[in-house]
Amino acid sequence: MGAIWYELKHVCKQTGARYGILHTPHGDFETPIFMPVGTKATVKTLSPEEIEEVSEGLILGNTYHLWLQPGDELVAKHGGIRGFMKWNHALLTDSGGFQVFSLAKIRKITEEGVTFRHHKSGAPLFMSPETSIRIQNNLGADIMMSFDECPPFHADYEYMKDSVERTIRWAKRGLDAHQNKDTQALFGIVQGGPFKDLRKHCFEELSKMDFDGYSIGGLAVGESKKEMYDVLSFMKDILPENKPRYLMGVGSPDDLVVGSMMGVDMYDCVAPTRIARHGTALTFSGKVLIKNKRYYDDMGPLDNECDCYVCKKFSRSYIHHLIKAEEILGMRLLSYHNLYFLKSLMKKVREAIQHDRLKDFQEEFFEKFGYAKLEDILSGKVVEGTMKLKDQIKINGKNE
Repeated sequence: MGAIWYELKHVCKQTGARYGILHTPHGDFETPIFMPVGTKATVKTLSPEEIEEVSEGLILGNTYHLWLQPGDELVAKHGGIRGFMKWNHALLTDSGGFQVFSLAKIRKITEEGVTFRHHKSGAPLFMSPETSIRIQNNLGADIMMSFDECPPFHADYEYMKDSVERTIRWAKRGLDAHQNKDTQALFGIVQGGPFKDLRKHCFEELSKMDFDGYSIGGLAVGESKKEMYDVLSFMKDILPENKPRYLMGVGSPDDLVVGSMMGVDMYDCVAPTRIARHGTALTFSGKVLIKNKRYYDDMGPLDNECDCYVCKKFSRSYIHHLIKAEEILGMRLLSYHNLYFLKSLMKKVREAIQHDRLKDFQEEFFEKFGYAKLEDILSGKVVEGTMKLKDQIKINGKNE
């Protein structure tokens, strides 16, 4: 048994969704689970104690950004991210690949790795599979990601095929470079865009390397919801039952529910805290744009169904004032609430799976939140897009 292991506990009879336990060196976690993102060894505006309250105890750190500042070797001197930020729970790090391919305006991809320029200073940089793994070993997360190429979802077939083959070769190199296999798990990343044969081929080759888990990459980068859900539906039937499945960079409430219906176990996204800093709250009755004038004298809580600290203590009117006045406390309160909302949502998803009623829950939640019917999205009757690539870049890079 490796650094982590997954225990499948129940499969929903309505949907095939999975309820399980992810066992890590720093805690056991019920899945499906949403993981807040601490890009630079902090979940923006929140203290470690607050993060404990709004998460299950498993958060992310960003390899690219911590490599550039303050440097992974300095983080290692503190005992890794955990010691650096005084976080006593579990951690996952991404590979840095998304930032390399999204933030760098000029880059050159070779078999060895990627040459690119610093997204702020313009200084020349180079990252390879070995570099990514070395950095992640220093950062000390419980779960690490393979370094992969992140091609556009709608790249043509021949480019995508070459990209997938490169990702497979890079995965093997990263696995060979991994120094802490007993204490740090490593996931392979399945790429292939919309092409099911390439997705299948990518997974089959990665499975020969026996990774600790598998990530579904290259989604939520501007494709339609239908296209994303088609890929997830396909992957549901080919990924192994005994290993965790991680959908990278996805955190919209509708995607968390539908992704869980399609067998996904783990999610992350910075969107909940980013939209909070711009004045948007997530509630079980839909999004609340707290800057709107209607909330000027609204004495009610953000969400009548939420029992978080913010909803129990403060009014919409007060938070409206804080956001309009550009007070940091307003951003903190909305960030806290949004993450707590997603924690609560995933708890409801897990309970629905265990009671074999996730499809019923999805329909009830979509209607109350104001989403289009899932059947209309899957049939193409209603066309909804995932987050555009330029917005992903802002969230995962410059603005987060």
